[in-house]
Amino acid sequence: MNQKIAVIIPCYNESLTIEKVVKDYKEALPEADIYVYDNNSSDKTDEIARKAGAIVRYETKQGKGNVIRTMFREIDADCYLMVDGDDTYPAENAREMCNYVLENNVDMVIGDRLSSTYFTENKRLFHNFGNKLVRNLINKIFKSKIVDIMTGYRAFSYNFAKTFPILSKGFEIETEMTIHAIDKNFTLKEIPVQYRDRPAGSVSKLNTISDGIKVVKTIATLFKEYKPTIFFNLIATIVLIISGIMATPVFVEYFQTGLVPKFPTLIVASILFVISLLLYAVGITLQLIVKKHRQLFEIMLNQTEILKNISKSKEEENV
Repeated sequence: MNQKIAVIIPCYNESLTIEKVVKDYKEALPEADIYVYDNNSSDKTDEIARKAGAIVRYETKQGKGNVIRTMFREIDADCYLMVDGDDTYPAENAREMCNYVLENNVDMVIGDRLSSTYFTENKRLFHNFGNKLVRNLINKIFKSKIVDIMTGYRAFSYNFAKTFPILSKGFEIETEMTIHAIDKNFTLKEIPVQYRDRPAGSVSKLNTISDGIKVVKTIATLFKEYKPTIFFNLIATIVLIISGIMATPVFVEYFQTGLVPKFPTLIVASILFVISLLLYAVGITLQLIVKKHRQLFEIMLNQTEILKNISKSKEEENV
């Protein structure tokens, strides 16, 4: 049975590098279809990619997350290899990454830059700091051991691509992918890959400050959605402590004198105490909903696998 590989390359103004990227991956994976999705480029990236042998398609909604959403929706393959169009990821690892998906049933293979050359090749210090911060946050919150959370070099199974609910619009997409894979118990594999900085003249589309803030916001949002008990219990505990600090002097004075002269303080402390109890209840309720969602997701995965097998059987009959 022939297994389909799709190399998917989201692009925005990568005319300096896209030809080399397409040719490198055509050489590394000659049987694969190379898809370049142009995201409103103004430098003829699409024309160059088409001449290099890529299948060129378009996504007009700006942002990497929007592009990947369309890619996963439109393309059917047994393995999806996602790379950037800036020639920072070597094609030498492409075969190994795809083989993990096709032969070892890995759902997401992560090209780990941080264990190899990233910190020496990347000249942007805040990017290095941001990668470490995001890695430590996610591994702590979700009890994982992923080395490179934000790499754009990944291979995916059909099941992951077709069931991943993409919410991010921009560069937060890699963080969302990683958290979703960890939470939904997908099989992950990391392999070290060499990273090279962009060639001279090629400009990064990533804004260190604004995109960094978006990533941190994404982590906070997904923490709330995937781990609501911990999230709301943490807030509830803080509110409860504040309530206790405010109420303690009032009760001490009451037991000493029998008087309660600070009624406003007592009222505010009581309100905060009630709020903390409500937050605890919200966390428990939402955790039950999350558990139910995981159960439904497992059912959806099974249905996706059945539909995939039916589709392959029809293709074989037609052949």
